[in-house]
Amino acid sequence: MGKLSLTSFVTLDGVYQAPGGPNEDRRDGFEHGGWSVPYGDEDFGRFIDGVFGRVGAFLLGRRTYEIFAAHWPKVTDPADPVAGKLNSLPKYVVSNTITNPEWNGTTVLSGDLAKEVTALKERTDGEVQVHGSGDLAQSLLALDLVDTLHLLTFPVVLGAGRRLFAEGALPTAFRHAGGSITSTGVSIQTYELAGRPEYGTYELPENA
Repeated sequence: MGKLSLTSFVTLDGVYQAPGGPNEDRRDGFEHGGWSVPYGDEDFGRFIDGVFGRVGAFLLGRRTYEIFAAHWPKVTDPADPVAGKLNSLPKYVVSNTITNPEWNGTTVLSGDLAKEVTALKERTDGEVQVHGSGDLAQSLLALDLVDTLHLLTFPVVLGAGRRLFAEGALPTAFRHAGGSITSTGVSIQTYELAGRPEYGTYELPENA
């Protein structure tokens, strides 16, 4: 059975919205799109190449799927490790509005998310990978379906935008499984799902 990994880019204040360009996601009047681009460097590229080296299938939300589908089919360099995998491997998009996807190898998932994703993990060799897809990521986290979380935190605060871990998120504990800092200061940390949080206290016991 394959594992599901989620790779998310967030700001220091937790915003995931539109990391790759000003027009990616302008919901709620968001004007800060493209905030991750200045931090791309060789360290970042090596990490992304490593992630794509483990992929068996892609699971994407509708918005991210449409962004990817408009870009990656045009990248035809066979040596490109990202384009090669995205264009050749199975892609699953969670959507109730896409009915006839044009990108080769795409299957639309519109049924029960937990059942669909569990079945997808069971039949996939290698990782089922979610990239971006913030709304879908939140749904998968709420269902305990994310096995591995790659959280890339960029050294920027925006003060507005959609946050990955929003109010009402499922209380979840993770185990740190490795990490690094890029030359531009992006903190790349990998976490494995560990269940529910545990709690303690620093309060001193009252004197009897």
